[in-house]
Amino acid sequence: MSKRSLPLSKVYGLLEPGPVVLLTTAHKGKINVMTMSWHTMMEFEPPLVGCVISGRDFSFTALKATRQCVLNIPTAELAAKVVGCGNTSGRLVDKFETFGLTPLPAALVGAPLIAECYANLECRVVDTRLVNRYNFFVLDVLKAWIDPACKDPRTLHHRGQGVFMVAGETIKLPSKMK
Repeated sequence: MSKRSLPLSKVYGLLEPGPVVLLTTAHKGKINVMTMSWHTMMEFEPPLVGCVISGRDFSFTALKATRQCVLNIPTAELAAKVVGCGNTSGRLVDKFETFGLTPLPAALVGAPLIAECYANLECRVVDTRLVNRYNFFVLDVLKAWIDPACKDPRTLHHRGQGVFMVAGETIKLPSKMK
């Protein structure tokens, strides 16, 4: 078997961390939603999620100021809206209105849930030590919501350069983890 060198800019597509999420924030009377795929689980219980948000993003300022957000997990049916949110700045448009998303009040944070997403995770920032250097926030999931009617969610996974993979077949193998 022969191998060829892969440009380092393509590594992201090999290690994508999980489903694309829609991160919502609320700051100074304005709600916003951004598309994010740079996140990782850091701990199981309590659930901690690490995420990278560019300092250029409108949501960066809101998250840094309020230390609250919601990670909304869409299914493949929302792909066009997910991409639209990712290609639009919240500084210029109301993404909820533009892309037909419905904000719902959260129980424990000021940022809204997105009704159309099958799962929603209310979060607060618990560690900002890596924000100045890497734009890396650590989020504590305070409350999780799930749509019980969505039995087999097919999530989007960003492979880079506008390419997505949709979660497919589920397999179950023996595991000693609980």
